[in-house]
Amino acid sequence: MSKEPWHQDSWWISEYNYADEVRQQYSLPAKIQLHDATLRDGEQTPGVVLRLEEKVEIARMLSDLGVDRIEAGMPAVSQEDTQAIKEIVKAGLKSKIMVFSRAMAEDVDRAVDCGVWGIVLEAPSGYPKLQHQFNWTEQELIERCVRTIKYAKDKGLYVNFFPFDTTRAKLSFLERLLGEVCEKAQPDSITVVDTTGSSTPAAMRYLVSRLKKMVNVPLEVHTHNDFGLGTSTTLAAVEAGAEVVHGCINGLGERTGNTALEEIVLCLQTLYGYQLDFKFEKLYQVSQKVQQMAGIPVAANKPVVGRLPFTREIGLGMDVLKKAPMAIFPYLPELVGQQINIVMGKKSGKASVKMKLEEKQIAATEEQLEAVVAAVKQAAIQKKSILAPDEFWSVVTKVLG
Repeated sequence: MSKEPWHQDSWWISEYNYADEVRQQYSLPAKIQLHDATLRDGEQTPGVVLRLEEKVEIARMLSDLGVDRIEAGMPAVSQEDTQAIKEIVKAGLKSKIMVFSRAMAEDVDRAVDCGVWGIVLEAPSGYPKLQHQFNWTEQELIERCVRTIKYAKDKGLYVNFFPFDTTRAKLSFLERLLGEVCEKAQPDSITVVDTTGSSTPAAMRYLVSRLKKMVNVPLEVHTHNDFGLGTSTTLAAVEAGAEVVHGCINGLGERTGNTALEEIVLCLQTLYGYQLDFKFEKLYQVSQKVQQMAGIPVAANKPVVGRLPFTREIGLGMDVLKKAPMAIFPYLPELVGQQINIVMGKKSGKASVKMKLEEKQIAATEEQLEAVVAAVKQAAIQKKSILAPDEFWSVVTKVLG
């Protein structure tokens, strides 16, 4: 079997991802860290409420997956959130535990009281936010950020500075904000935040590249999916050198959600060649648990964890599917904890019917196979959907007797 990065045991993707002319355009960091925000930004999905026990269970699953950092919540939200964060810290997980904080000493004190490793310290930077949502002058904002970051650093916390709405910030102000913050307060890292998901991949590459020349701390990326670009803009930031990627399980989050963690990790491993210490085979299981707890089902055709990516109805190529599934799929379902599911419907053919019959050791002539196929198609057309297993076998019984 090929040992090229685009063709491994579990995937076979486009080799052009690894063409020299393509890779030379990137400034890929040597290592990527994974930051999960399901317990904070994910819970901001309207209608989602995660209870203490659920948050602890999700944190355990995230740590077991191989997430480097878990954003366990925001202590200021409620007493139960505070207690959940403390319980997560007590669990002794492999992941580093962080909380979300505003640029105020009270929030830093809450973080210290929870015993976390670090904070994600938010402050607005986008022009629409500054103009219409906050009453601070630019200088007041800078001074507040410097003061709070220094206070948090003095308390021994790792500080990720999170100037949200970064992609709508005026560049002149952003340069001044980051310049003064880095010079006077020295945060440990800075996140480029596409709060409204309104950046193109090319614009994200440009912004991250520009900021890397301005600051001497690691850059992180946090994107939303309002234009369906969350995954692509996050990857564009990595191409420009961002070293930490943020995401949420199942793409949970406000409005259209955050970048889906499961999509990002799979892309980094297969399309970019990173060797992540990550349990990909548990992704589907974790996704199912989070869907259950959050009460938010993913779309059937959701990449990686939806129920349709490995479901096959069309009969064409069914024989190939059994012996060479990567002729049909870019990666094997087992890689992400799924399996191939053959369903019967309007598009089914003799090969798929024969496969189903052979599973139960039922022999059929060519004429019988054609009759079953015709009956299956008619039943599916009348139902306007695929047939449930009992419906399919009822059709087989009627045709074969």
